[in-house]
Amino acid sequence: MDKKSTCRLIRPSRTYHGKQGLDYAEAISKESVGAQGICMHLLSIPPGKRAKAHLHQDHETAIYMLQGKSAMWYGEKIEQHMELDAGDFLYIPAGMPHLPYNPSETESCTALIARTDPNEQESVLVLPGLDAVWQKKQL
Repeated sequence: MDKKSTCRLIRPSRTYHGKQGLDYAEAISKESVGAQGICMHLLSIPPGKRAKAHLHQDHETAIYMLQGKSAMWYGEKIEQHMELDAGDFLYIPAGMPHLPYNPSETESCTALIARTDPNEQESVLVLPGLDAVWQKKQL
């Protein structure tokens, strides 16, 4: 029986470093279980850390904040901002530039992330130009 034809239990024991610059706990994906239409993993952002500005081409993202607070700059010019608390849900449409970060200097934040792309990193497009825009805002 191949990976696609049976139920699979995944215990997140391995991590991978994403193009976005953060480490993810490996969970459900094409790579891990042969998923055809979804990817799901855990993301813990250490205190004061952030992802690189990026988008997911042609794939939607759903996020559930498990613990801590997170924040995100988003929009075509990374001009909009929102904060998430534990228990909040977030929807990111396909192709939306975003830059998530942990505003706390002392506490990690953890989220469960699901995407309509079964490949863990295939649809990630890093946006260095928007990273530079964000960095100018911080000065």
